[in-house]
Amino acid sequence: MPTTFAAGPVRVRVPATSANLGPGFDALGLALALYDDVAAEVTSGDVTVSVTGEGAGDLPVDDGHLVVRAMRAAFDVLGGQPPGLAVECVNRIPQARGLGSSSAAIVAGVLLARALVPDGELRLDAAAALRLAAQLEGHPDNVAPCLLGGFTVAWTEPSGARAVALPVADGVHPTVFVPAERGLTASARAALPATVPHADAAFNAGRSALLVHALTAQPALLLPATVDRLHQDYRAPSMPGTAALVAALRGTGVAAVVSGAGPTVLALSDLPEGFNAGTDWQVLRLPIDVSGAQVERGRLGHAERDPVAAGRKS
Repeated sequence: MPTTFAAGPVRVRVPATSANLGPGFDALGLALALYDDVAAEVTSGDVTVSVTGEGAGDLPVDDGHLVVRAMRAAFDVLGGQPPGLAVECVNRIPQARGLGSSSAAIVAGVLLARALVPDGELRLDAAAALRLAAQLEGHPDNVAPCLLGGFTVAWTEPSGARAVALPVADGVHPTVFVPAERGLTASARAALPATVPHADAAFNAGRSALLVHALTAQPALLLPATVDRLHQDYRAPSMPGTAALVAALRGTGVAAVVSGAGPTVLALSDLPEGFNAGTDWQVLRLPIDVSGAQVERGRLGHAERDPVAAGRKS
């Protein structure tokens, strides 16, 4: 059946995410209450993109924008491309800092395209949307919490990515330390060795299992549960400030890890009174987002267009 498109705009709110959480490399993720708002509408003209907030002036404003690229991929699955698109992005998630900005853009694009096709949810259900988003991102650890909210465990089967969302126990209080400098996931992955010692792999398997228990039932175990041997030490030389802050926080008993590929630092437990990370870091206390990406009809309103969120001004 030929694809038809819904009249009028749709909008989506997508949360920031932190992946790995220490030992859960490419598998564990957490959705955080800092959001990008994106709206899109099918038009009869070309592709236009406006960007406010994070990335304004740097990101493409045409078919090269990641939201549009994700929409195009989803429209291919949905059966056809629209004649034109008008996309509006209000970005609050820091770009290239390890807080899932690319996953948020991909999830936004997939869900916007689906919402612009009247029977889109039948053609691209929730499981298929996750598979497509993970395929576009290259791994599911950020797209899963962005889609589902909360704490997620993701894995990949021959058919593609799958994930489950688990409730987070009281006592898990995320704080992120965001530096001014950016990091690149590709560069961070290039720092990882092709193989690791069997003992390190076994160590991380045990700590990952413990981390699931700590996050869902016993936060008192977060400090030992967040020890990692697979990626953080290998990446430390390229992010000395990040490594030093993680070590300083852990030295005070705080369960701190590198957020995703860095350079942001994520603390999962309360900070000691008076802890000072210094002037190089923007410190944001972010609740856990439990809803995941949310789609609605209509344009972005005044509140959605405000680039200020969680005390952060873009």
